[in-house]
Amino acid sequence: MQVVTCRNCGARNRVDEGRLANSEAKCGRCGEKLRASEQESKPVTITDQTFEREVVQARGRPFLVDCWAPWCGPCRMVAPVLDQLAAESAGRYRITKLNVDENPQTASRFNIASIPTMLIFKDGKLIDRLIGAQPKQAIAERLQVALRFAA
Repeated sequence: MQVVTCRNCGARNRVDEGRLANSEAKCGRCGEKLRASEQESKPVTITDQTFEREVVQARGRPFLVDCWAPWCGPCRMVAPVLDQLAAESAGRYRITKLNVDENPQTASRFNIASIPTMLIFKDGKLIDRLIGAQPKQAIAERLQVALRFAA
């Protein structure tokens, strides 16, 4: 048996490894399909097509959306920091990445004028915005505030 934190609601579930490996495991609280914990510890790429489902419709834990582009030097500097935060999240929050060049609709919707910009959502609502390269501690503090935020 393995304990897996639901990416949707944050509930901790005890799951048989076989069911998890076969993608048959579901959260006991919300019914969301469960993923192995190593997948939870990495940022997820989102697009204009998946943004609504992955971020806006998600409930429970906060989502940080890293708005970036491959040519952006500061974005490349922040990427390892976000990888570390994702690895340390223990399911409390989710880190996602949105390439603004490939996904102009979402970037325009949230008025992304400079990158990197990090948007923090809780229960589908934008609750915070960080603009420019930020140190790990600053991002972590904003995520801690988001964890306490009641939407």
